This record gives sequence, C-alpha cells and structure tokens, in this order.
Amino acid sequence: MRFLLPLLLGAVAATGFAPLALLPATILAFAWWLVLVHQASSLKQALLTGWLFGLGHFTINNNWIQHAFDYQDRMPPVLGYGAVVLLAVYLAVYPMAAAGLAWRLASPRSVGADARIGPSFVLVAAAAWIVTEYGRATLFTGYAWNPLGTAWLAVLPVAEGARFAGTYAMSGLLVLCSGALVLLLGRRWPLPAGVAAVLALLLVAHAVRPPLVTAGGATAARVRVVQPNVEQQVHVSPDHAQAVLRRLASLSGRPGPAPRLVVWPEGIVDPYLEDGYPPAWYWRGSPLLTRGGIARVLGPNDRALVGGTALAFDRRGEITGAANAIFVVGPDARLGGRYDKAHLVPYGEYLPMRELLEPLGLSRLVAGEIDFLPGAGPRAVKVPGFGPVAMQICYEIIFSGQVVDRRGVRPRLLFNPSNDAWFGSWGPPQHLAQARMRAIEEGLPVVRSTPNGISAVIAADGRILGEVPRHVAGAVELPLPPAAPPTPFARTGNWMALAAVLILLALAMVARRR
Repeated sequence: MRFLLPLLLGAVAATGFAPLALLPATILAFAWWLVLVHQASSLKQALLTGWLFGLGHFTINNNWIQHAFDYQDRMPPVLGYGAVVLLAVYLAVYPMAAAGLAWRLASPRSVGADARIGPSFVLVAAAAWIVTEYGRATLFTGYAWNPLGTAWLAVLPVAEGARFAGTYAMSGLLVLCSGALVLLLGRRWPLPAGVAAVLALLLVAHAVRPPLVTAGGATAARVRVVQPNVEQQVHVSPDHAQAVLRRLASLSGRPGPAPRLVVWPEGIVDPYLEDGYPPAWYWRGSPLLTRGGIARVLGPNDRALVGGTALAFDRRGEITGAANAIFVVGPDARLGGRYDKAHLVPYGEYLPMRELLEPLGLSRLVAGEIDFLPGAGPRAVKVPGFGPVAMQICYEIIFSGQVVDRRGVRPRLLFNPSNDAWFGSWGPPQHLAQARMRAIEEGLPVVRSTPNGISAVIAADGRILGEVPRHVAGAVELPLPPAAPPTPFARTGNWMALAAVLILLALAMVARRR
C-alpha cells in the first residue's frame, strides 16, 4: 500500500479537471497525499510518495496524448500508451520535488520529532507546489498542461481569483484547501479559518464586480467562429483540401451591416496563401484563387483570420523551414498580416537535435522532414476595423503569463485557433478550460476555433458565451465581447505567483515559531 496508495491518489486527483470536473475528489486526494508526505519516515520515502502521486496523476491527466498516435502513419498507434506513461515518468519529478521540499523544510519528522500535521507544513507544501508547477511550465521548453488551479473552474467565482494572482497561485490555494481539511480533522482552526476567509473574499469580489457590457446595435462588431467538423488527415489530397475550403466558406455566413471577424481553425487551409513561392509548391492550388474563395464570404468591413502554413526559402529557392501561421485576409483577397507560432511542440512540430536523433529513426515522430520555425513570440496583429488581436496557436494558450506582449499595446481580444482533432475525448475540454483561465487572468475575451470541437467564444471573466460542440459542423456568431480593464495579473504577470510563495513561506515561519 505504501506504493499503491499514492499512485491511486494521484489518479483520483486528475478527475478534478475537465471533462469530469470532480473538484471535491481532487481536494480529498491531495489532503490524503499531504498526510502521506508528512508521515514519511525519510526524505527518500517522501520523494517516492511524491513521484508515485505524480505518476498516477499525469498518466490519467494526459491520456489524450495516445490519440495523437492514431494519426501517425509511420509508427504503431499502440506506442501512444507508452508515450503517455513515459511523459508521466518525467512530469512526476515535479510533485516529487514539491513533496521533498515540504518534508525537508516543514515536516517535524525531518528532525526526528513525531507530531501531527501542522499549519507550517501545509503552507510550505502550497508554496512548494506553486514553485514546482511553475518549473514544469518553463523548464525544457515547458509543459504547462492542466496546472492544478484550472480545477477551480468547477467553481467559477473562485477561479476568477486568477485575475489577481494567476493560475499558479490558485494551484497553491487548492493545496491550502486540502491541507485545511486535514487540519480541521485535527481540530486546528486558525489556518482553515484563514482559507475560508480567502474563499469568501473571492466570492464577494465576484459579486461586486461590475458586469461587462457588450456593445449593441446593428452596426456593432461581431465575431463568427467556424467549425467544419473535419477529422485529422494523415495524407491530404487536393480534392480533400478544396472540399474543406468549400465547407468552411459555406459555414462562414453572409455579410451584414455589422463588421464581422470570421475565424477559422489552425492549419485548416492546405493550399498556400502567400505569393512568391517557387511554382512547384503551388500544386495544391493557386494562392490568389484560394484567397479569393475566402474573400467571397466577407463583406467590405469584414476580415478573416485563417490558419495555414507559411514556407521559408533561401536565395537558391530551396526550402529552409515552415511556420504554423495565422493570416489576416481582407475582402480584397489580400493578406493584411501574419502571426507565426512561437512556442512549438518538440517532437511534434520540430525534432530537437535533429542531426543526432534523425539517424536513430526518431524523425518518424514528427509530421514531416521539415521543421517548423518559431515566430518572434506573443504579439498583437492589427486587424483593420477590430484593433490589435493577440494570437496564440493551439497549445500556446496554456502558458500562463506568456500570451500577451506586455511591452506593446493591450490587445482587444485573444484568438486561439487549434487543431484538437488530435486530442481524443479528454483533450478538447481540458484545452478549452485552460483558454478560459487565460481569459480570466488577462481580462480579455478569447475566441477559439477548432476543426471538430470544442470551438467557443469566451468572455473576459471566463464564461462561455457560445460554443460549437465536438463532432458538429457549425458556427457561432456573437457580438464581439468587451475586454475588461487590465487585471492585476495582466499588469504584473507571474510575479504575483512569486509574491504568493513569499507570503506563504513567511506565514509558515510565523506558524513554526508559534
């Protein structure tokens, strides 16, 4: 049971995220896990308890990754199950580090004493979780999928606390709630009372915040999110590409008196949109004709944001790389701007250390022989009639504090096209949940468009205003949601999470001295 129990608790803790959203189960699992870490007889046992918890947690949490291997024609799909476990083996290092820090810094057993779990241990454990979760999101290009704070979306008024301190600080709050539950069972009241006060303040802040008012009238700007219900294709033929374009156009609606921002999913347009490539690369279709087909669904004040691929060539006309891009297409069939994805997926969009790994056969993990090249980073593209639009392609949206260029002009909204057809049944709702957290943190509406769901329009407070469910061809058109005033997190980023860590450690020192 020493090995099996933390493994099971980690798996149960994963049920607090979408699509199950069993938040009480996550809180209870973390409470029991904190007790196990506190009771560890040695640092080695505490580390093992943390690693086993993480192994169970991330294996369940990332089960959707296996589905991506169903579309990898050069490797057996069954290897996807091994990939999920191997990734969990690595990710479990971070809960292991959190457990080790909590045990070494705050468990009485670390100095040979035998005592009940106390408030100082709970406070240090919460701080350690914030630090290690931030490390998971940043080290080795980062893997920020499902930080613990995302589970608070089951109670949206509490999740809105992310606008003050961000998602990682909200992760620490969930650990505090679990520890407070343990302390209540031991009849220790001060820390649970403090946690309850924080939760009450978040509820009050939600209740008194002025509502966001959407501009009305027949000429107010609108956004139309298109979802063609196209499954992931291993090989794309020209006929299939043209059929997808026709379906996208048919779902894009007709122009009206109001300017419309028509948004299409990531990488959905297979023919290249840019002029100037060597002629051999246009076998899938003329870029002018492709842009013309998009422009036909636009009114004179409309703009389309279209996901596609851009190519880079050297002076000899030889290809040097590609970019996962969003293009701004106007009603005159001209391109009005481009954003290139900056935070690429290793082993998905590029092969790290290709010179070393390609001879070993690992190039079969990536989609092609050409690596995608990273863009310049988060930035807003000026879309005529709609102002600056920040763009984050696919899983770029999961990185808290990294979706907006804070040195530039504040964007009007966040556009997050994605291809969630890879993600199985658990991935899309989890991806949507993380987009909602970015909306809360930044105080910006988020618009998501995917090939087969879940596409949505998200308000600046995290509410879903409209969506197209999975495996449905359709569109949702709404007035463009307003942006909220800049939140505290929007002004400071994850420095607020660092402040939360310092406050927790200071309180832990006070509790220890008392």
